[in-house]
Amino acid sequence: MGPRPGAGAGDDEDAEPDYRFTLANERTFLAWIRTALALIAGAVAVLHLLPLDWRPGLNLAVGTGLAALAIVITVYAPWRWMRVQRAMRRGQSLPVSVLPAITTVGVALVSILVLFGNYWP
Repeated sequence: MGPRPGAGAGDDEDAEPDYRFTLANERTFLAWIRTALALIAGAVAVLHLLPLDWRPGLNLAVGTGLAALAIVITVYAPWRWMRVQRAMRRGQSLPVSVLPAITTVGVALVSILVLFGNYWP
């Protein structure tokens, strides 16, 4: 959506985006928050609820990794939401997000710990 009619190229006025795009942006934000909550639930389960027969320190490493990833997502998600909202209001291209890459790498590293952690010397 472009700038409001009558807004000059140098104006910093924001145009109200179509409400459907605003709601879609909000749903994306909430999906990231749900992802962070799921990671926290996994961290609590690994650290406090499941009687895992893992080598010493592995459950701490996995639980801490899950919690750290949840913190990164929780901090980054509202910042991403605001950047996307601002771009829509200004009629700019949407900013690229590194959050999917961060989440993918984080989950992959935790998965490697879970799969191979008991076999390392």
